[in-house]
Amino acid sequence: MDIRIFYVLTLLAVISSSTVFAENSIISIQTDKSNYNEEDSILISGNVSIIIGETPVSLQLFKDGNLIDIAQFQVSEDGNYFHTILAQGPLWKNQGEYTVKVVYGEANIAETSFTFSPASEIIEATNNFEVNAGDSGTFDLKYTIRGGTIEDIRINPEILGLTVEINPVTEGTLVLDLPRKYIDAEKQNGKDEVFIVLIDDIQTTYDESTTFSESRTITIDFKPNDSEIQIIGTYVIPEFGTIAMIILTVGIMVSILLTRNKFQIKI
Repeated sequence: MDIRIFYVLTLLAVISSSTVFAENSIISIQTDKSNYNEEDSILISGNVSIIIGETPVSLQLFKDGNLIDIAQFQVSEDGNYFHTILAQGPLWKNQGEYTVKVVYGEANIAETSFTFSPASEIIEATNNFEVNAGDSGTFDLKYTIRGGTIEDIRINPEILGLTVEINPVTEGTLVLDLPRKYIDAEKQNGKDEVFIVLIDDIQTTYDESTTFSESRTITIDFKPNDSEIQIIGTYVIPEFGTIAMIILTVGIMVSILLTRNKFQIKI
């Protein structure tokens, strides 16, 4: 066999085996979120299916081909690894997509990406929104929104709560100071009950940072594609919304019928 042909075949075999090995990488990677803002903590995690002795994981973070951060850390005994990067500093100034690359051993590579917004690009506003409370007039609801804008806030008597329409531009947070006089969630013994919070009809969690005698402050996280947030309690002004009026009317009618039947029986 011609020696040149032998070298070509050998090279193709090496390239082929390397490609298969890379496609079947034994390391995985993920981030805890897909969007981050300046000063956020980025949790990077993954798993190594085959542990290679004391081999560390090497991490590189890129933005448009420019190296932003590097790190090296060990894999735990169960094959998992975790690393946190703080999104702040002089290199964190450009908005857009960032790529995280991890290397384990010689040819085990995994990548993922996320989007980042510096503080200069993040919309944040604190203001009062005038909410229409029907016959009770209006009231001011203080809010702070980061990562979007408020389109509307209105009382929804049918759910004993509020409906908030938002226009997000990135992942963000909405902080609401809910005045107890107009909306609240209480147990039968008068103690605070949790609110039910829905984002686009899907229940989500929230944080309650402060509670005062006159108001409750809740913080809700939202994503770029979210549009409507509902906060459901046990009490809202006006008390008699559509459903409550229907229930009241039905109750009165049932009471009249029962009273009429009672008199008919006696006769």
